[in-house]
Amino acid sequence: MASSLTDLLLMGRESDLTSERGVSCDGELPAASDPGLVERARIARAALGSRAIILGHHYQRDEVIQFADITGDSFKLAQAAASNPEAELVIFCGVHFMAESADVLTTADQKVILPDLAAGCSMADMAASNQVHAAWEVFERVGIASKTIPVTYMNSTAAIKAFTGEHGGTICTSSNAERAMRWAFEKGEKIFFLPDQHLGRNTAVLKLGLSLGNCVLWNPWKPNGGLTDQEIIDAKVILWRGHCSVHGRFTVDNINEVRARVPGVKVLVHPECQHEVVSHADVVGSTEFIIKTIEESAPGSQWSIGTELNLVQRLANRFTDREILFLDKTVCYCSTMNRIDLPHLVWAMETLASGRIVNQISVDPHIAHFSRVALDRMLALP
Repeated sequence: MASSLTDLLLMGRESDLTSERGVSCDGELPAASDPGLVERARIARAALGSRAIILGHHYQRDEVIQFADITGDSFKLAQAAASNPEAELVIFCGVHFMAESADVLTTADQKVILPDLAAGCSMADMAASNQVHAAWEVFERVGIASKTIPVTYMNSTAAIKAFTGEHGGTICTSSNAERAMRWAFEKGEKIFFLPDQHLGRNTAVLKLGLSLGNCVLWNPWKPNGGLTDQEIIDAKVILWRGHCSVHGRFTVDNINEVRARVPGVKVLVHPECQHEVVSHADVVGSTEFIIKTIEESAPGSQWSIGTELNLVQRLANRFTDREILFLDKTVCYCSTMNRIDLPHLVWAMETLASGRIVNQISVDPHIAHFSRVALDRMLALP
């Protein structure tokens, strides 16, 4: 498979992106109703012992999180993989781009395993490599490439991280996007922010003090990104037209409704939400920040949280002395993240314990090199 399905379909080539070595679990997957599934997981985990480390993203199901050695957001887990070089097998319960980052940051002796290769990220797939390079060619034509610094969100494919590294840019997370963008403005006059338009816009306007007019939206499906040459030249921040399918669902109506229904409630949202939602919320922050905010909140406090439902439910179950509500009234899990379930984890662990390597995520060396350059620039930020 390519680094993103979109890249493979559009470019028709795989060699520049990533590859996975292994086999599909078709016909081998345990039934979700198997009453012995938890016990099978425990036996397989014990058989792997210290050879393996299991990393679980905060948005995973509880049935998976219970077997995670470390839980965290995408970058924390990639760092955890790199910090445990003795673990030959890194079983990454997250999505494809996260496993790629772990492969970039781990040693050549470690193997990163994604229990279900279909666990992708819609946001990451919204920035195809050929589209990003085509945009840069426009920047070169209008004369802004030399003064434009790419800043790429962690939620991106290794191919896009590599583009960023090759063009003098850095990676950011939702918690350090402000610092990364300030660094970029120290290096150049403009920022090319991708793939999440909302994090880029919210950071530029609410943290850096830019106006909405300073930001333009590059639509890769339109000629010239849907912009005139002058709009590109005048912009301070060029935002890629990408978004999170979960965080993009929350609306100002959701906020107004919960405030009317629960007087005194505080609205806490992720900066991947739309600008109007972030502007109307009481508190805004990354996944780790959301968890910390609830941990430090007072018993009896009331919170409505705009982020992935598995995490909100876990916080509600953990802090029963607080009222914790999901901001949207409809159920909204991250569908691709939820592809990593207990049957897939059990299959992966049992197969690995038998000595067969499956679903290994391996990033092309050239892409891995420049991805690492971009990631190291982020790590060097104050």
